[in-house]
Amino acid sequence: MGLLLDVEDTAVTRQTAEALTRVGSVPAIRLIALALARADDDRADWLQTGVHDAIVGPNGAPDVAATCETLAQDPEEAVRRGAADILAWADDPRC
Repeated sequence: MGLLLDVEDTAVTRQTAEALTRVGSVPAIRLIALALARADDDRADWLQTGVHDAIVGPNGAPDVAATCETLAQDPEEAVRRGAADILAWADDPRC
């Protein structure tokens, strides 16, 4: 979580979000969703950039949409909200 919300280096935020998105597992995407709940607008923009970079990158990313749909059932409200945002980003080619 500290890397996703690094207050001193936005590159760390972007790169961590990208790496976790490339993993694509429920725990990895859940971390990004939780970070979104705690992020200010600037940090959220960098999280979005990292997710976008992973999705459109040369190797792509696993099915982030399916993972977000799983997280939509998470008991924690912050995770559900973050997963909804990530799902919207994954569905928007302009992300």
